Amino acid sequence: MKKIIVADDEMLIRRLVCDFLNSAGYETLQAEDGAEAIELFEKNQDAALMIVDIMMPEVDGWEVCRRIRKQSGVPIILLTARGEEFDQLTGFEAGADEYVTKP
Repeated sequence: MKKIIVADDEMLIRRLVCDFLNSAGYETLQAEDGAEAIELFEKNQDAALMIVDIMMPEVDGWEVCRRIRKQSGVPIILLTARGEEFDQLTGFEAGADEYVTKP
């Protein structure tokens, strides 16, 4: 079963995303801040995907991308409320593969 790491400081968003992914047959690992997301990835480098919020405590999503990119090519989707073009460019420069704005 493929693992997906979901990192978001909002529990309801994490739960919604994980419920959807679990029902589609994926195993999900949850992190409530950027530092925990990095730690989870280091322990689960076989993860097939990371879904990361930008605005998280400890380490923001942009920095999560930068750190993960130094060691892996795992796909990273930024899922965030920040929809400005500058934010999207920063996300792609940090190593994100896709940028999705929360409704």
